[in-house]
Amino acid sequence: MSEQRTEPGTLILPLSGPEEVILLEGPESFVIAGQPSAGFPLCIEYPEGEYCQTIGQDDIVAVSAPEGGPLEPALMLLELVRTYHVPLIVLPRGHPGSRRLHYVVSAGSSIHLSCGIQRGTHPEQHLLCAGADLGGMVIDGRMNALHLDQVAGGLQVRRILSSLQITAPPPV
Repeated sequence: MSEQRTEPGTLILPLSGPEEVILLEGPESFVIAGQPSAGFPLCIEYPEGEYCQTIGQDDIVAVSAPEGGPLEPALMLLELVRTYHVPLIVLPRGHPGSRRLHYVVSAGSSIHLSCGIQRGTHPEQHLLCAGADLGGMVIDGRMNALHLDQVAGGLQVRRILSSLQITAPPPV
């Protein structure tokens, strides 16, 4: 399936299924995004308590690498959330661990990429820390597609088939 441009700065990326992930690469950072195969409750743990939100099949789970880095850990983190429903942990603002987070996650119907927020400290799932090269872009989930608004210049888009399904080895 190919991408479609509806107007300048907008891109529609149809998805062939939940196993397909979109890689959005800027010169310095990247974001991967995909849709879950089924809806699920996503729990978000933060210093004051817990919040659970429903993630639907048309929603997005995205992982950002604001400084770039290897793709494999981002893919693993994406699958841990969208397939295995691992809860998200939100750190309090000013937490020293924020600077050690190389990958951060967000999930919902619309995700706004921002380079002006501290990593891992936002329970609001519409915000995701991104590199300055991708900041300002908005990713919306639609039926079997991702819609990108305010697409950054120099953006490279790749499609990846991803699955961490582990099969048992044959009996010995």
